[in-house]
Amino acid sequence: MSKVIKHKWLHWTRVLPILAFAALIVSWIYHPTAALVLAVLTILLIGSIIASVHHAEVIAQKVGEPFGSLVLAVAVTVIEVGLILTLMASGKGSATLARDTVFAAVMITINGIMGLSLTVSAARHSTSRFSALGSGGALATVTALAGICLVLPRFTVSDPSPSYTPSQLAFAGVASLVLYGLFIAAQTGRHRSSFLPIDEDGMPIDTDDDSWTPTTAATLRSLGFLLIALVAVVGLAKILSPTIEAGVAAAGLPPGFVGVIIALVVLAPESLAAVRAARQNRVQVSLNLALGSAMASIGLTIPTLAVAMIWFPGEFYLGLGSTQIVLLVMSVLLAMLTIAPGRATRLQGGVHLVILAAYIFLAANP
Repeated sequence: MSKVIKHKWLHWTRVLPILAFAALIVSWIYHPTAALVLAVLTILLIGSIIASVHHAEVIAQKVGEPFGSLVLAVAVTVIEVGLILTLMASGKGSATLARDTVFAAVMITINGIMGLSLTVSAARHSTSRFSALGSGGALATVTALAGICLVLPRFTVSDPSPSYTPSQLAFAGVASLVLYGLFIAAQTGRHRSSFLPIDEDGMPIDTDDDSWTPTTAATLRSLGFLLIALVAVVGLAKILSPTIEAGVAAAGLPPGFVGVIIALVVLAPESLAAVRAARQNRVQVSLNLALGSAMASIGLTIPTLAVAMIWFPGEFYLGLGSTQIVLLVMSVLLAMLTIAPGRATRLQGGVHLVILAAYIFLAANP
């Protein structure tokens, strides 16, 4: 878990969620349309996302690793699901919004967070070292989830569109929860040592940086502020959703790019946490964050949306396009080659970042 230090300036992480929540209540009443007001709401939205991840880090520092990475991954996924559901509820989300957002999260985590973390770590410490067993198990779970939820819907024949029938969607939701549950059991149970940072000899380091361990009272306060921040994020996203889509359209970008924007905003704070861990030569924590977020993005989002479709009738496409499938296969193969040796250099990190750049470019210019 990346180091969380107690500083006086961190009071903004308490003020911003409260301001965002108050702005949310006022906005629900008056429905603002002025550009300046919407800009302020956008700043409060981004600030609340960053604050929510900080409070998740405080909780994570209390419970230790690998539970800390799990807390961050789940917190970020809650934000992602909330953003998707609010856009769907507003009637502004496209039939492929959920697919595009989940796929964007997978590409950003596997190629962006992993690639940036490996590059930063190798630049400072020559070679990045991590547990091939733990990271390989996480990658295998992500691959299975992506195949079931994002690839197979493209090839099923019960529905001519790239989507599952209700029964198939129910199976995918249950299978996602089972896979995610199996991974959590391994990560926090008997095989916990496989997800801990390792030393130069490849031995797990079962100690976290405890230069500051939050008290129980501080942890409970962070839990409260985390809940306030998450509510503010979801609510403000619903208010700003027309602005997001209008901006994408004005820029001449395809509607699917909305999913990329959502994933980039939501995962930005977690990316910073992963880079901080990499700078401290704790690459395993970075990989836990990257692969754990990809896993939670699919394993929790798809079951939630499967249930939500009961109240949100309409088209719900999950199957990836041919270009997206190629990018996914390339990403998984590269990740396998990166993780298998248990160590990596800047070369592997740079390759992942190039694949991320290719994904974003093709998302904007399909």
